Amino acid sequence: MDAARNYLKKHTEALVKDVGIEAACALTGKSKATLGRYYSSSEEHSDRFIPVDTVAQLEAAAGYPHVTSALAELKGVSLSYDATRNHPPHNGGVNSDVVALSQRFAMLMAEYTDAIDDGVITINEAKRLLGETLELQQVLVQMKLHLEQGSN
Repeated sequence: MDAARNYLKKHTEALVKDVGIEAACALTGKSKATLGRYYSSSEEHSDRFIPVDTVAQLEAAAGYPHVTSALAELKGVSLSYDATRNHPPHNGGVNSDVVALSQRFAMLMAEYTDAIDDGVITINEAKRLLGETLELQQVLVQMKLHLEQGSN
């Protein structure tokens, strides 16, 4: 299976697991086996991909748009995910954003230090690093919003 197919399969799996397999079945009306085939790396399922309407249903319930993000990355497009659209923005302005940015960056560096300690970054370590990177990105987006509000 080529890299792009494998990448989409991995992000499909992340999406289903983000929602939870039971909840994903209930939302989509698809069985565990069917959902599993969409992210299976087995050669017999290499040509099966999750339908776009199913992606939309699952991403509406997920914490992150895994498949949409993967498709954008494969095309070289950068998306800006705004998790705060579903949550009230925090108060405090740019000063608190700088503090949060420093804390998040420190957490990212701590994860990196732990991950690289043995010279190899495992899949689980990479997932933790990705999670911290996404959190750092959200702080930057929040900071950007505060700066834009202050400059109007």
